Amino acid sequence: MEQSRHDSWRQGGKWVALVLAFCLVLDKASGQIRYSISEEIKEGTAVGNIAKDLGIDPNILKTRGFRIVSGSTDPPFQVNQNDGILYVNRKIDREEICQRTSVCLINLKTVLENPLEIHYVAVEVLDVNDHSPSFPENNKRLEISESTLPGTRFQLHAALDPDGGVNSVQQYKLSPNNNFRLEVKDRGKDGKVPILQLQSPLDREASSSHKLLLTALDGGKPPKTGTVEIFIDVLDVNDNAPVFTKDVYSAEISENSPVGTIVIRVNATDRDDGANGDVSYFFGDVNSKVRELFDVDPITGEISVKGLLDYEVDESYEIDIQASDSGAVPLRTDKSVTVNIKDVNDNAPVIEVTSLSNKISEDSRPGTTVALLSIIDLDSGVNGKVISFVKDDAPFTLTPSIQDNMYAVVTKSQLDRENKSTYDVTVIAKDAGEPALTSEKTLRVVVSDVNDNSPEFSVSQYNFYVTENNAPGVSLFSLSASDRDEGDNALISYHIIRDAAHSNKVTSFLNINPENGDILALKSFDFETVKTFQFQVVATDSGTPSLSNNVTVNVFILDQNDNAPVILYPVSSNGSAEGVEEIPRNVNAGHLVTKVRAYDADIGYNGWLLFSLQEVTDHSLFALDRYTGQIRTLRSFTETDEAEHKLLILVKDNGNVSLSATATVIVKLVEPREAFAASDVKSATKVDEEDNVTFYLMITLGSVSLLFIISIIVLIAMQCSKSTDYTSKYLQEANYDGTLCHSIQYRSGDKRYMLVGPRMSIGSTIVPGSHANTLVLPDRRRGSGENSS
Repeated sequence: MEQSRHDSWRQGGKWVALVLAFCLVLDKASGQIRYSISEEIKEGTAVGNIAKDLGIDPNILKTRGFRIVSGSTDPPFQVNQNDGILYVNRKIDREEICQRTSVCLINLKTVLENPLEIHYVAVEVLDVNDHSPSFPENNKRLEISESTLPGTRFQLHAALDPDGGVNSVQQYKLSPNNNFRLEVKDRGKDGKVPILQLQSPLDREASSSHKLLLTALDGGKPPKTGTVEIFIDVLDVNDNAPVFTKDVYSAEISENSPVGTIVIRVNATDRDDGANGDVSYFFGDVNSKVRELFDVDPITGEISVKGLLDYEVDESYEIDIQASDSGAVPLRTDKSVTVNIKDVNDNAPVIEVTSLSNKISEDSRPGTTVALLSIIDLDSGVNGKVISFVKDDAPFTLTPSIQDNMYAVVTKSQLDRENKSTYDVTVIAKDAGEPALTSEKTLRVVVSDVNDNSPEFSVSQYNFYVTENNAPGVSLFSLSASDRDEGDNALISYHIIRDAAHSNKVTSFLNINPENGDILALKSFDFETVKTFQFQVVATDSGTPSLSNNVTVNVFILDQNDNAPVILYPVSSNGSAEGVEEIPRNVNAGHLVTKVRAYDADIGYNGWLLFSLQEVTDHSLFALDRYTGQIRTLRSFTETDEAEHKLLILVKDNGNVSLSATATVIVKLVEPREAFAASDVKSATKVDEEDNVTFYLMITLGSVSLLFIISIIVLIAMQCSKSTDYTSKYLQEANYDGTLCHSIQYRSGDKRYMLVGPRMSIGSTIVPGSHANTLVLPDRRRGSGENSS
């Protein structure tokens, strides 16, 4: 064996030149020699001349037993004792010797005897890209639900490459596909790990599985590769409802058919898998009569006869069939099945509908074909001759066709859906036998709508009465319009006409529900600010083109008791309702001390003021008129009466919840001369005040007169341009007695009256037959609806 190796060395002398390609490193400090070789080089390849590099005479190598000390029976290197050359003794696999080290060194110890010398030699084995990347398994199977969200990651097993450095696995590639992409995570010394990321949603029904090829490449030149097949099974989610194989299911069966006769078979498929795709059938929303006459097989979907079918009872049935899958949350699909019952009449004429347009537009011209009928009689001769016609006075007629036994049902006059929307056209076929046998066929013709009717309001004008201080955002009243058309042509929407040219500020605070016509106010109304206003509402249908109509809405604001009485007199200089009155002690009973004046902005009972004494020093001295507010003496004063009296007067209105105010009058008793002197002082003061006020009063009266004239002119112009809107007018009595005048409206028979005058006292009544001091107003209820809210 040793001889053959020597021969191999001699024969491989030509490899000595290769030593030039190896790297020799001599560590002078330690005297160690280091060589570098590539793995997988051939056996017998020279690594280096140890004797030469160590400076040992080659002639003494053999005599001194120059050798390599190794514990292995098959060492990777041997030294030639003749020339000191170190050569490869066997094939060296770097990955076998150094698995995970970046630098692979084989340390050798050489020995010389007599005397003993030990030298250390290190051989670095350089990596060669002699291994391809490999995966732990040839194929990988993943199960991913079709409901998995994009972006979900699935870590895969990394490929292994025994080579090191750049010859290890450097990158991964994924075969082209539409759903997945590859990410690579570098884990340092553990190498690169491939991660599969879902890029777009999966659909099991589109593709139940996916096959990908993952390729690992090392850094060699050329690179070596390893592959693994990835099989992805898409797990089903119940996301598909059963689908019937036909859009329309209809069947015809003869009357008196035996129980168990198959009428029709419905079939539905579900693209889901497993229980999610198992379809069963059952009745949907059907009446009890259908359940008595028909049955459905939950597995096959066959509809069969269960009871006695009678054409004369009902000629057709609409059966609602439901197809349901067996998922955890079942999905269902409904399908209507039309079952027509065929009449059985021996040797009687048979009427068959070969073509039927069950809908015809109401604007169709006369002569439009509705249906084609085939009328035949199995009899022969006279018994087989048939006379056919359309029963009753329907706007249809029967005309013969070119082909034998074929007839056409056509319109003979203009149709109007609003007068009649459906026609049951009965065709009668009568043979000439004795006795004659008759057959008839009824065709249901539905007249489809054309938008030829505008929306119509129930009245030509609406009058609504709204109490002031209404809650904002709450519905005040509602309008309603109807349209004789149907469907979208009768679908009405409402809106308010907002004309900026008229600058109707009130309508800007109104809103209307476009669907039901409910009108609501965005703010509260104040009777004292606005008493009536008018606007228009438009109702528009949804036809093409759309038609519309409008109506005028008059809104009258009703007064509420929301204003408390205001004391006009007495008023002190600081604004409080307090005054001082001085009267002589010698006045008689009935003497007018003063008069309390008050005003209430409300009208009617809400503005009707009553006066009462709340506090008085001596009840026997003074009396207060509850209607006029006059304070008078009840008796003459005596010397024992106090010189000063305080009266507290309460003024309240007559609203349901009355509001009130108080005034204080202090009455001072003075001797007659002092009273006259005080009167003179008051008169002088009053004259001065009147002189100061006269100028301002003239300006005020002039301005009011001008505004009044302008208002009269505008009112006349408005009356000429549109109908007069009678509303309450509130007048003031010339001889003002402390309260304002108001108007009261009432109705007598078909007439309306407005009473204008001062406030009435309690107990006053209005006699319908008496029209004194009244204005007669025309009754507008005949032309408009009256509502209140």
